[in-house]
Amino acid sequence: MDIARIKREREGWLRWKHIAPLRRLLEGLKPVEAHLEIGDVVKLQGAPPQEELEKVEAAAWAMRPWRKGPFDLFGLFIESEWRSFIKYNLLAPFLDLEGKEVADIGCNNGYYMFRFLQLRPKQVVGFDPSPLFRTQFDLINHYARTPIVYELLGVEHLPHYGQRFDTIFALGILYHRRDPITTLQWLRRGLKPGGELFLDTLFIEADGPLVLAPAPSYAKMSNVYFVPSIEALHNWAIRAGFKGFEVLATRVTDTFEQHKSPWILGESLEDFLDPVDPTRTIEGYPAPRRVYVRLKER
Repeated sequence: MDIARIKREREGWLRWKHIAPLRRLLEGLKPVEAHLEIGDVVKLQGAPPQEELEKVEAAAWAMRPWRKGPFDLFGLFIESEWRSFIKYNLLAPFLDLEGKEVADIGCNNGYYMFRFLQLRPKQVVGFDPSPLFRTQFDLINHYARTPIVYELLGVEHLPHYGQRFDTIFALGILYHRRDPITTLQWLRRGLKPGGELFLDTLFIEADGPLVLAPAPSYAKMSNVYFVPSIEALHNWAIRAGFKGFEVLATRVTDTFEQHKSPWILGESLEDFLDPVDPTRTIEGYPAPRRVYVRLKER
């Protein structure tokens, strides 16, 4: 697989008809003094002139929907669909990233990668094929000027990337893959010997290694293919070659964590659940629950 060629081709995605106007908004921004303040809200601090603030607001608004966050750009609060600090703070006690090479697969707009900088990693690389999410990241990083690398690549490119990582994050991607075991194999192949993978995925409460295969959608998501029990997830990890499997936490997804805001387009969790019985999805499946696990390469 020629990763260099794929990367060149995918940079061309930033010129797509619906993305190109957003890139022109980025090109119109000036390099002003800014300080990145990292916390539950990732903030850009500074005092740009009013004209620049208006450009930032226009660019951020045009880049909707904002899925991960929240962010505060010089006082402009971007209320993302997901309050991503809930997931980050759940994982934080288990993280040791100092001096390590870290990858975030399905990194979206980079919220978690900005948070990782607090832990002093040697390098952070994000993988996500969405030109919109890359453009959101570029808006923030235009001012933050971090050394984070953002690749318009997917998990399937990880084994061919030419670099292995000490720690990989795959948060909320496994249920979007048609072949979860192969996906786990790709993730393992991206790890250095002794490396670790932090993964969260939807799961079902069930006795035994059982899997829900929803159709035509799950919580109005047509790209959810398999929702395993924890035992089934463990078995997938064994088949993928992982030697360690540690459940860190489980959590019901609620409408505080995932919610509507003016910064998204369309529906959110409240629309995906049965209005009479919110313990079920609109299709009648068990409502979203997530399991957080740490997998060891050996």
